[in-house]
Amino acid sequence: MSRLGHTLFLAVLLASPAAAQNLDSLLARMTLEEKLGQLNLLSAGGRASPEQMQLVRAGKLGGLFNVIGAENTTPVQRIAVTESRLKIPLLFGLDVIHGYRTIFPIPLAEAGTFDPEVAEATARAAGAEAAAAGINWTYAPMVDIARDPRWGRIAEGSGEDPYLGSLMAAARVRGFQQSVFATVKHFAGYGAAEAGREYNETEISERTMREIYLPPFKAAVDAGVASVMSAFNDIAGVPASGNAWLTDTVLRREWGFKGFVVSDWTSVAELMQHGVAGSQAEAGRRALTAGVDMDMQSGIYNDALAALVRSNRIPMAVVDTAVMRVLRAKLYLGLFRDPYRARPQPASAELRALARRAANESIVLLKNERGLLPLAKTATIAVIGPLADNKEEPLGPWHTQGQAQDVVTVLQGIRSRASGVQVVYAQGAGVEDTSTAGFAAAVAAAKRANVAVLVLGERGDMSGEAASRSSLGLPGVQQQLLEALAATGTPVVLVLMNGRPLILEWASDHVPAILETWFLGVEAGDAIADVLFGDVSPSGRLPVTFPRVLGQVPIYYNHRNTGRPYDANNKFTSKYIDVPNTPRYPFGFGLSYTTFAYSDLKLSAPRARVTDTVTATVTVANTGKREGTEVVQLYVRDEVASVSPRVRELKAFQRVTLKPGESRAVSLRVAVRDLWFIGLDMKPVVEPGTFRVYVGPNSAEGLEASFECIP
Repeated sequence: MSRLGHTLFLAVLLASPAAAQNLDSLLARMTLEEKLGQLNLLSAGGRASPEQMQLVRAGKLGGLFNVIGAENTTPVQRIAVTESRLKIPLLFGLDVIHGYRTIFPIPLAEAGTFDPEVAEATARAAGAEAAAAGINWTYAPMVDIARDPRWGRIAEGSGEDPYLGSLMAAARVRGFQQSVFATVKHFAGYGAAEAGREYNETEISERTMREIYLPPFKAAVDAGVASVMSAFNDIAGVPASGNAWLTDTVLRREWGFKGFVVSDWTSVAELMQHGVAGSQAEAGRRALTAGVDMDMQSGIYNDALAALVRSNRIPMAVVDTAVMRVLRAKLYLGLFRDPYRARPQPASAELRALARRAANESIVLLKNERGLLPLAKTATIAVIGPLADNKEEPLGPWHTQGQAQDVVTVLQGIRSRASGVQVVYAQGAGVEDTSTAGFAAAVAAAKRANVAVLVLGERGDMSGEAASRSSLGLPGVQQQLLEALAATGTPVVLVLMNGRPLILEWASDHVPAILETWFLGVEAGDAIADVLFGDVSPSGRLPVTFPRVLGQVPIYYNHRNTGRPYDANNKFTSKYIDVPNTPRYPFGFGLSYTTFAYSDLKLSAPRARVTDTVTATVTVANTGKREGTEVVQLYVRDEVASVSPRVRELKAFQRVTLKPGESRAVSLRVAVRDLWFIGLDMKPVVEPGTFRVYVGPNSAEGLEASFECIP
């Protein structure tokens, strides 16, 4: 059985055999229509409709989602457990992605903390808030690896790296499942949509699928995730929601997953649009027999499969297996014992404090020329831009029940912090404006000030689902506004709010200070002000590569070397003729208000077996004048293998806080067995040979050492 360790469900997993016998008895009493009803999941518009309530009475609904508030979930649950024939309780789901009412940083931002403990804490808080509102099941975490920033849902995941993504996936599962069931999604390869276009096809080799896209899902399964959501996309022509290799061979047979699989919204019906099913019944048959247990929103299992079961085109055993998975989940969640699951509302002050901490750690300092930051208490600060005093956009995509009224804007944060300093404000333009009518006021404000804080970026709904972009520049006339303010001669601090990497070539060359703040949630303004004024030294690191130009996309650090790697002196090597190969900002990059030096890298042994662990120890010193937190990162490269190795792969990291002048020996452990790749026989293997180890501040720098893996 899939381990639900570190959760409130652990005790239930140890339930007596009598509980399982009761489920067997319940299954034996169910009609075919009631069985299929348990596999039916529908969306409500805040509250259940009369038609949905009737389905509950008839035993033809296994769960509802988008029912908001315990005052709305409780009456429907009461119908299920008192008026339906078999009294089977309902699941109540919701997309609680980065908060319920208290909105935390978007997952991409939070991945930039390189701090799984923070991710676990915010997921735990979000789950507790949702549980108090009657929710018992969230459709999170999203763990899709994304290498193309045009894809809008990059905002919902942990970026491009499978190791970081795996740690964040497991942390969020543990956090959510203190209060509610978690769902790891979208299984699998959804983040590889061609051209970054939402819902597009994917072409992923099995080797790349297993090495890059599947590890975060495996980590979630190992952490005890209760459910898995199948994806919209196809993989080399086989849709994920009808792909038995994924949901049966890999998920259940190889990984031993014992939870249940739910489709994404109408992805069962969409098998017809994919062209692999000619009718609703055939779409339902393919999905169910592939291992998709619950049909979200299509209604196909409920409406179209009974005849196929009765004609034995779908064996009853397939239906019974899916039903038992759903019933067991309800048992493990405690719904048969406590169907209403009344839970207290977490303390608001604690939630806000956690939101501020997570936001502080998520901010990435990309540039700080001549030490412009942190800001001194100068006479006048101009705060300018379409997002400077905007309460809606910092919530980002998928903000559930988050309310703009709860958000602290950047302007508010600066004003509350800058006592005794004059703060002037001008909007300049809207996010997507085509008019420059507001530029004059913005330029005038900048000219009056000693420094201008310019807050630019995207609307919250420009990332997330169905929000792919064909360009990665600043929308509207924001680039023109940036150039107009830079031309005033007043030093500009560019504060970015966005859900994906943006192309920042002009800004990187002409603006002295740049902060990447993503969408930070309700505490955005306070957290940004904390960093601007030096109360907090920035410690976020990029969880995804920032390209120089759109033509480099997709760009990611852990690529293979090619047979003709870049050589500046050889035309016939892998490069562009008009732009460097390198990104503008590499994966793992981020500056601090202090400086750090690395020295004396040592490995615990020159040779190691697959069963051994190698420890890399490096001395990290704070060589600046402020306390700061460094994220020490360890990457490995397999020098020679039977399959072309990747140039670097993240295998360990550690956050280290040092006072000025302080140094510390930092040890990072790597299990040699974790240096596997998919070999020629398509099985994981660690081959003997030399492994090069890099330890440093990001994926492009670091000290080097090596060890031999011996048989």
